[in-house]
Amino acid sequence: MPIVLLEYQARVRAADGQLYRARAYADEARDGTARWRGWIEFLPVDGRPAIRTGRETTQPNRLCAEYWSEGLSPLYLEGALRRAVGAGLLR
Repeated sequence: MPIVLLEYQARVRAADGQLYRARAYADEARDGTARWRGWIEFLPVDGRPAIRTGRETTQPNRLCAEYWSEGLSPLYLEGALRRAVGAGLLR
């Protein structure tokens, strides 16, 4: 079951000017390895449907997934938002 690792304080602006709140999520892979997969979900501040990236990382355990989420910069989040918008990945 997915868990929220971190909700970022800074808002991320898309190319069209829309503002988003970003959250890093993760869940345990269901392949018997105990690895964790991480992705980012973007929630529009105007209440439109959320969008999300595909898998952004695979980590050996939950602690490493949390560490990954803590290291994402605003620039990384902007790029992740562009990828999610470009792929049309609605939640």
